[in-house]
Formats: sequence, structure tokens, C-alpha cells
Amino acid sequence: MHTPVSQTDFSGLNLIKRGKVRDIYDLGEHLLMVASDRISAFDVVMPDPIPDKGIILTQISLFWFEVMKPIVENHVVTADVEQYPDSCRPHAQILQGRSMLVKKTDPLPIECVVRGYISGSGWKAYQQSGSVCGIQLPSGLQESDKLPHPIFTPSTKEEVGSHDINIDYAETVKRIGEDHTARIKDLGLAIYKKGTELAAEKGIIIADTKFEFGLMGDKIILIDEVLTPDSSRFWPKQTYRPGGAQKSYDKQYVRDHLLSIQWNKHPPGPRLPENVIKNTRKKYLEALIQLTGDDYGL
Repeated sequence: MHTPVSQTDFSGLNLIKRGKVRDIYDLGEHLLMVASDRISAFDVVMPDPIPDKGIILTQISLFWFEVMKPIVENHVVTADVEQYPDSCRPHAQILQGRSMLVKKTDPLPIECVVRGYISGSGWKAYQQSGSVCGIQLPSGLQESDKLPHPIFTPSTKEEVGSHDINIDYAETVKRIGEDHTARIKDLGLAIYKKGTELAAEKGIIIADTKFEFGLMGDKIILIDEVLTPDSSRFWPKQTYRPGGAQKSYDKQYVRDHLLSIQWNKHPPGPRLPENVIKNTRKKYLEALIQLTGDDYGL
């Protein structure tokens, strides 16, 4: 286990953004994306990091970026620290395994959410209206039921500390245009289909997920992270039983703890008990090993 990295402040490098998990540096031609060990729940960053989480997320994303190349181009230039610019050399030890050098894009201000199962905010919306993001669903669904087919349910992309808001297709068109909306819907559904099929072979159900896309000129490419336990709900196939919440490999474990202590979901987040930190790390690591067959020395 490595020393947890709550945030980075690399001397000599230009920090331009600190997200919920990632710190982004502008290196001129490219960006340096560094995954910290921060964990957020209900859009609030918790005060306690999960050791090695940033490495696990980065390795899972790199695995999927490679798998999805036939479907969509991505922003990865290299994750080999030896090939980074010289200015990164003093920080190589921390960057190892948890960073990527990536292309600069103009990120679309929409989270491309795809759901194959009814859970989370989708389940709440369905209970109220029988629909999610304007898409009418069959009546009589139970929590965690598989949907007849995956659905595109976009949301806004809010700043750290604010909640993303579910929106419908028409609102997405208003924000990014018809062509871009149709394209990210098609890409999102195609990536999700390929991802869920491969994960199912490894014993994992990916219930839902969110993707981010960026523009390089007129081309839409896949950016940020892909099908990780941070951006998706990962359920063990062998314990899946519709009709309630599921066991998971993702941060649902942290969410469940926060719900049990009746936290009000407003910053600052509460301290996490040691057992919650340990078990969350264990679940993330299990997902990495099950998907890739490699523990990357963790």
C-alpha cells in the first residue's frame, strides 16, 4: 500500500484545475491528468482519502481506453512516466501509475450517463414518475431490475460541491446541439454495450456509468475516465438479486455508510472510519483484479 495522495501541488508545473478526484496540469502541448486518492460521495469530497484509489482508477481507465479504441478515439498520449516532459521528472515517484499525459480538448459540458439497470437517482425518478430523464419505462420495475435495453440519461456537469442535474434529450440538444447530442448518445450506448459484455465475462455487472467527451476540432473523443468504480455502479454477478440495493465494488459502500449516519449531504463531508476506508480500498482493488487480471503490485 502506498502513502495516500490527497492532492498534488507539483512545483514547476502549472495546476489549472482540481476536480473531485483529478488534478490537471497544463504542460503546454498536452495536459497532465493526475488521479488523487480523494473520494467523493453525493458530489462532496470526503476528508479522508482511499489509499491507492487513484492508481486503481487510472489502470482501469487505461484498460478500457485500449479496449474501446475500435469504437472511439481517446485522449491518452502516454501513461509511461519515462516519456513525460522533463519538467515532470522530480515528481515521477508520485506520478507513477496514477497519471496520464493527455491531448487537450474542449470538454462537452454534459455527463453522458448510460443506464442498463434501474438504481440510484434513476430509481428515485422512476418511483416518482415512471420515467427517467423523460424516457418512459415499463411499469412494475423493482429496484436494481435490468432494463429492457440500456438508456441514455444525460446530466449537467456542475462544479465541485454542486450536484449534477439529470436532464432530458431536448435539454441536452439545447446545450450542445443536435449533432453532438446524437453522437454522444450513440457512442455512450456502444461503449456501454461492449463494456458490459466484457465485464459480464469477468463476473461483474456494470449497472450504469457516465462518460465524458471532448472536442478536438470537429471530432468527438473520449476523455477523463472510463467504466471505473468511481464513474459506474459495479455489482458482483454472483450476488445479483433485483428488488433492492446490491452488493458492489464501487463507492456505494461509502454512500451506504454516509446514509446510515444520516449525514445531510452538504460540505464538509464527515470523517470516514478506518474500516470503511479499508473495505472501500479492498472493493476497488477487487474490481481492478477481476477486470484486468493484474493487481499492479498493490
